[in-house]
Amino acid sequence: MAEKKTYVVATDVGGTCTDTIIVASDGTITIGKVLSTPPEFARGVLDSVAAAAANAGITLTDLLGNATLFVHGSTVVDNTLLTGDGARTGLLTTAGFEDTLRVTRGAYGRWAGLPEQEVKHPVATDRAPPLVSFECTAGIGERIDYKGAVVEPLDEAGAVAAIRRLVDEQGVEAMAVALLWSFQNPAHEHRLRDLIAAHAPDCYVSLSSDIAPLPGEYERTSTTAINAYAGKVTRDYVADLKARLDANGYTGPMLIMQGYGGLLSAEEAAVRAVGMIECGPVAGLIGSRYLGETLEQPDIIAVDMGGTTSKVGMIQGGNIDYAREPMVGRYHYLAPKIEVVSIGAGGGSLITLEAGSNVPVVGPRSAGAIPGPVCYGRGGDIPTLTDVMLLVGYMHPDHFLDGSMTLDLAGCRSAFETQIAQPLGLAVEPAAVGICRIAASQMVDLIHEITVERGLDPRDFVLHAFGGTCAMLAGMFARELNVRRIVVPYTASVNCAFGLAAADVVHEYQAVEVMQMPVGAADLEARFAPMIDNARAVLAGEGFGADRISVECAVGMRYALQVHELIVPVPRDNGAGAIDVARVLEDFERQYEMRYGKGSAYRDAGVEITQLRVTGSGLMPRPVPRDNGAGAIDVARVLEDFERQYEMRYG
Repeated sequence: MAEKKTYVVATDVGGTCTDTIIVASDGTITIGKVLSTPPEFARGVLDSVAAAAANAGITLTDLLGNATLFVHGSTVVDNTLLTGDGARTGLLTTAGFEDTLRVTRGAYGRWAGLPEQEVKHPVATDRAPPLVSFECTAGIGERIDYKGAVVEPLDEAGAVAAIRRLVDEQGVEAMAVALLWSFQNPAHEHRLRDLIAAHAPDCYVSLSSDIAPLPGEYERTSTTAINAYAGKVTRDYVADLKARLDANGYTGPMLIMQGYGGLLSAEEAAVRAVGMIECGPVAGLIGSRYLGETLEQPDIIAVDMGGTTSKVGMIQGGNIDYAREPMVGRYHYLAPKIEVVSIGAGGGSLITLEAGSNVPVVGPRSAGAIPGPVCYGRGGDIPTLTDVMLLVGYMHPDHFLDGSMTLDLAGCRSAFETQIAQPLGLAVEPAAVGICRIAASQMVDLIHEITVERGLDPRDFVLHAFGGTCAMLAGMFARELNVRRIVVPYTASVNCAFGLAAADVVHEYQAVEVMQMPVGAADLEARFAPMIDNARAVLAGEGFGADRISVECAVGMRYALQVHELIVPVPRDNGAGAIDVARVLEDFERQYEMRYGKGSAYRDAGVEITQLRVTGSGLMPRPVPRDNGAGAIDVARVLEDFERQYEMRYG
């Protein structure tokens, strides 16, 4: 009797499309891609899974009934912050520090997160509007010092009055609690959580000591506010998606990607909304790293050009860097986050002419999934990059989304000719090719930002092109970068979903520990020990055997009196064995000079450890693709498509 086939299902929700990949137990990979369905994104997830199931020749219920794992990445948090549709949020903070979110980082807050062209005009800049208004902020009488000692007891009566005022008078639905030095002693925050539960039981609560237990008054408060603002929406979204999966026969676990590159249970992810920021692009990097391991390519420029944005991440020696100052929009947050740089240029980017100069502009505004590009025939009337791709022949009007949707070539041509080509005094084809070159030059600038501006040579890397748009432009911008090799994987259009299927369950733990170097190896090991034991216990509780658990350690380090720190790995042979403190110090100085220039390291200034990090990973089975039996290449169709492109470009 044949062994029953089982499946791993991974789905990534983007701003324009929702992608699914099915990995069967025999190694067969099947993909599905549909347009996203804002604001009801969970419906689009099921539509995408159903499309993949149909491509695999089975029904949705058969697929989900035989699925052992469902993995998910979503832009729900990013979209909530972008559209301003989060919960009305209140902030409880230490009395006297009510303006933390408005002060930000002082003058730096005026241009933080702005594009370079706006930073050049500082007089015209201003701080981003805080997620929590001043009317919804309340100062609470209490004080804890930097060692965690209680200096002033919590004013419980005043706290209850503040909670009632925010809920009854301001209509607050979510509450962020961020008290000074609470990461050293969370007792007051825990008591405030109890008071909120007693007097406002329907209020969503986010504590800074849970979400961001690290120093940095503004960043910690901002992180907690973001989590509260988007948390209620995220919790409701996860619950809705789980209910839809259950209704269609799924009984297994649901795991959700985090911005640090690992998976968490849906229950845990739902209360840590900030961890889901940009989790889709991060999953794409995980997929590229796994593909790189398979192809023996340790150094990769991973380019994800989707429908709304383009993102670039770097893989060096098989390692992925963390962002130094994670931001979402113009808001800083404190959470481990893999570094991805992005611009608002993708397949759905609107093509317009700049007023006065008539210079063509690509993005950053996007047509999104609704109404979408003109060629979708769904009401879009402004040409997009997707329309341009169709005009130059990079796309076939009858083969979009596996032929499930026919593109309107005539309507797209008419809109582009009227709005772009004629005002430029050009024929349609030359104008369209010019737009492609503009988009490619934007990608070159973005890749330069993360390579050349950091002392890296793009020629030393392989370029992985994924996302629905990237492969069509990759040759153009790779030529300008002098990149010698481009990899376009079979899963290119759904590579973020592929990365979800290749990710591990990961838990990140951080603790504030200030230690002056040099430190004793035994002392450092003793401080790591309880964190390592906790990571192993949590993963064991989730069903991972000892042979499937990996633990990695790192420290935050800086020179004395400096503000910024670097995260330096602490090799321990998978969590066992003595720490080589001298090597850790050497690695810190090497990283420091890589970031700030040769000769910038100066050990005599004094070096200190500021935090400990432990990453516990539950190793998941990797998808092992096999030949899908696609059959022989249709050479006649390839020749036909070449001639069609040639005539479109040259007449």
